[in-house]
Amino acid sequence: MGVKVCVVGGGVVGLTTATLLQEHGALPVGSTVTLLADKFLQETTSDGVVGVFLPSSDFRGPTTAVTKQWIQDSHRYYTEIIANTPEAQCIGVKKIPSYFFSNHTPSVLYWSDILKEILEDYRMCTKDELKRHGRKYGVFATTLIAECSYYLPYLTSRFTSRGGVVERRHLKSLEELVGHYDVVCNCSGLGARDLVGDHYVFPIRGHLFKVHAPWITQCYMHEFETYIIPGKEYVTLGSTKQFDSYNTTVCHHDSCAVWDHCMKFLPSLKGAKVLWQWVGLRPWRPYVRVEKETMVFKGGKTLKVVHNYGHGSGGVTSSPGTAMHAITLIKQLLQEKKD
Repeated sequence: MGVKVCVVGGGVVGLTTATLLQEHGALPVGSTVTLLADKFLQETTSDGVVGVFLPSSDFRGPTTAVTKQWIQDSHRYYTEIIANTPEAQCIGVKKIPSYFFSNHTPSVLYWSDILKEILEDYRMCTKDELKRHGRKYGVFATTLIAECSYYLPYLTSRFTSRGGVVERRHLKSLEELVGHYDVVCNCSGLGARDLVGDHYVFPIRGHLFKVHAPWITQCYMHEFETYIIPGKEYVTLGSTKQFDSYNTTVCHHDSCAVWDHCMKFLPSLKGAKVLWQWVGLRPWRPYVRVEKETMVFKGGKTLKVVHNYGHGSGGVTSSPGTAMHAITLIKQLLQEKKD
């Protein structure tokens, strides 16, 4: 007998979870998956993001082992898309040679122990490379990117082609879903502050440029603050990291700061044509919340929920891995209900 599952949240985490939930044989025949959100595609924070596969120092799960599993599963997922999807570059997923620099720590990358194992061509930068870019420490590797403006429509098509239901709706509480679904997966990101009262979730404001600079073919990143990422049609320059700011308007001061940092880092960008600027709010949490819960509401009403939110700047990097973890928990809740 089929079951009904609702995934709340239309960003990359929710869409990835809903899609993989259909494809991993987690649900009985005849089941339905509904993706419910008040924003989709271009309306989401995810849409403006070019996700470089690179977990930052502030990305973590409940344990180091769990976090590493998310990273490994996510990298394998994107690698398989590139290997098995002929249109991979058209949907914004591709490998890219990348430089990562730091002036503070020789390790450069926080999760270097696992990245050494999974990223192709991983090596420390040569003295000439460091001198050329004016940096003290550096790593070169071939990593992956997923441009969400192309990748999210692809995921949506995958989801709906398998019978997935998309519903535009604003929820004030998960209680509204009681009695309608067997399990709910909460991928509401920053919305979890209001939806489930999680005040550990905060926005981190990011401000970036999209420019036309086809001569840029490699990715550059300095301590996760300044980055230059060439995509399918434009290059992304960023960014800011402003904790607990809800301002989504373009700020002249931030524009100047981001632009100046990128120009100093890579002077050849001075000839780039600015296409537009973009501001988004990353849903940060001290650790990403992927856990199951039976929520109890007034009158004793209950709802089985799996939470999957709080990825900060690591949503694209880790969404496949946390989705697989969430799906395991969904299966557990469905089994508990059956028993």
